[in-house]
Amino acid sequence: MYRPPLTLGVEEEYMIVDAEGRALTAFSKQLLDYGKPILGDNLKAEFMQCQIEIGTPVCRNVHDVRDELRRLRKTVNDLAAAHGRRIGAASTHPFSRWQDQVITQGERYQDLYTDMQDAARRLLIFGMHIHVGLGDDDKGRALLIDIMNQMRYFLPHILALTTSSPFWHGRETGLKSYRSLIFQNMPRTGIPPVFTDYEEYDRLVDLLAKVGSLGKGGEKDASRIWWDIRPNSRVGTLEMRVADMCTTIEEAVCVTAVIQALVAKLVKLRTNNQSWRLYRSELLNENKWRAARYGVDGLLIDFGIEEPVHIRQIWSEILTLIDDVVDELGSREEIEYVNTILEHGTSADRQIATYHRAIAEGHSEQEALIKVMDNLLAETVQGT
Repeated sequence: MYRPPLTLGVEEEYMIVDAEGRALTAFSKQLLDYGKPILGDNLKAEFMQCQIEIGTPVCRNVHDVRDELRRLRKTVNDLAAAHGRRIGAASTHPFSRWQDQVITQGERYQDLYTDMQDAARRLLIFGMHIHVGLGDDDKGRALLIDIMNQMRYFLPHILALTTSSPFWHGRETGLKSYRSLIFQNMPRTGIPPVFTDYEEYDRLVDLLAKVGSLGKGGEKDASRIWWDIRPNSRVGTLEMRVADMCTTIEEAVCVTAVIQALVAKLVKLRTNNQSWRLYRSELLNENKWRAARYGVDGLLIDFGIEEPVHIRQIWSEILTLIDDVVDELGSREEIEYVNTILEHGTSADRQIATYHRAIAEGHSEQEALIKVMDNLLAETVQGT
């Protein structure tokens, strides 16, 4: 029986702000110069110079993930602070504008801008990507596609648990994840289709490369397929990209643990010749919209009974579903943090509450948004 490694890796994209913790600032090149000798390949540039990305090493379990996120967040923030900057973790900045940002130098980023124009220029958003190791051999690649097909169902539920982008250009958008709307303007995004096997997926990648969609000169760069979940056959991981950027480390660790447990559960079902039912993308996208709009306060569709159900009840059922794998993974405490998020809300809920509390106290809209930023920056390094 094939047993996948279920190793973990997490990528986080941080905003770089000025010393006062207000506006975004173009400082990624300098931060890379200072940080590379310390963090090496764990620190990378992003599309805009106000963004910086960290990536953990391969982690055996969620405890390693927590240790690495603490180390990386603290190191990057300390480096930024030493040069009059700070970092923040949320999927949108409350009031900075994309028109004011500087694109990172480099062929990849310039090609992206040339090809996508304002669809790319508007990507003043920050995400979190979680990798689960399934293997890079033939059995691993087959598992990548099978589990990806089934995990599509849970993508809206994961998004709802992570929402952190309720503001855009100084406005309260009325959504908990405005990042989701911004990103879907790009091609090859959203919930992927169902594939019969890895070969069918690979043929699609070949076709997109042949017609020039994945790079110049027919380059086969599958990283230009920006689905909410995608296989990374190069390193043998299933990459979850639907989540907003978690503001606190504990939220990020919780979501990582949940995703690992869901994958483990689906693998376990597969060994018993069982699988989660596959649903049409139209239905899943309806749930994704609800998750982006309402977060943990929303009603998602239970397709089995064909009725809307409060997401807190659905997450209770999901926790029951994965209960038989969490002790083997050693992540029960981390997964139980889901209940804390459901009870107290996500980063988006805290941002909105901070904003309205400040308005009620007589502060201006701009002053209220600054208070939102103050809380975001404090929560970003909480626990480091």
